[in-house]
Amino acid sequence: MTHDGKKLTGLVAATFTPLTQKGEVNLSVIGQYIDFLVEKQGVRKIFVNGTTGESLSLSVDERKQLAEAWCQKGKGKLEDVIVHVGCSSLKDSQELARHAVEAGADGIAVISPTFFKPPNAASLRLFLQEVAAAAPALPFYYYHIPSMTGVHLLALDVVEGIEKVIPSFRGLKFSGSDLLDFGQCVSCSPGHWTHLYGMDEQLLAALAMGADGAVGSTYNYMGSTMNKVLCAFDKGDLEQARKLQFQMQEIILFAIKQGFNLAMNKQLMSEMSGISLGPPRLPLIPCDVTKAQVVVQKMYSVLGEQQ
Repeated sequence: MTHDGKKLTGLVAATFTPLTQKGEVNLSVIGQYIDFLVEKQGVRKIFVNGTTGESLSLSVDERKQLAEAWCQKGKGKLEDVIVHVGCSSLKDSQELARHAVEAGADGIAVISPTFFKPPNAASLRLFLQEVAAAAPALPFYYYHIPSMTGVHLLALDVVEGIEKVIPSFRGLKFSGSDLLDFGQCVSCSPGHWTHLYGMDEQLLAALAMGADGAVGSTYNYMGSTMNKVLCAFDKGDLEQARKLQFQMQEIILFAIKQGFNLAMNKQLMSEMSGISLGPPRLPLIPCDVTKAQVVVQKMYSVLGEQQ
């Protein structure tokens, strides 16, 4: 839900963090990046400093600089800037939550700590509560991504009764393939919560389960196609929605065979947008550019020049 009481819906691009060739944060291309999303992809909402943005490889200071730059340069162009503030350290998360308010973010999201893991849903809820309390006026989202955190709690258990302890709670970003858990989250939640799905390659299934929108990395460069999936679904044209989702799946499956990972994903965005986003940060290693180019060719052959 945004500041004006609207629910957060539709496509949200999880932004990559631009780095220089030397691996330093490169704020200079963020304006161009925003223009590409808005003008070429029809995407006006972003999720900053998440998994795609390599947030846990960045320092607190770098994350602050990025949050500020995205909020500042997005003014008047973007509808929503959600800043992920999750860290292993509660204190760092709280500091980033407070900073997100100053930066002008429209909401914050938090993943579970990943080194010392919460032993149960109640302990994770306590952690989330402490972070949310640092920015009580900002809409707060739980970011569920068990494949990366290694915390395999049901999202349903985490969000049960959460509004009693986090009045600013407005929903979740569900980046998991468990549609049973996701469906129950939708089914058992109040209507003003928003349910954003995070596995781009099966968005249509989540829409059928009641997703309000989606957060994903491929919406950076396949947003225009995936916006058409949302349109077709809204009109009840399942055949068209499936056709487009299957095309997107074909591309992702092809990319996986080429070694699809964050480094390749970032390179794909560089190739598609013409903006140099640089390499990922260690321990990730740069992608073989020719492999990314092969995937770009596949994208054009499947989708035509509509990208």
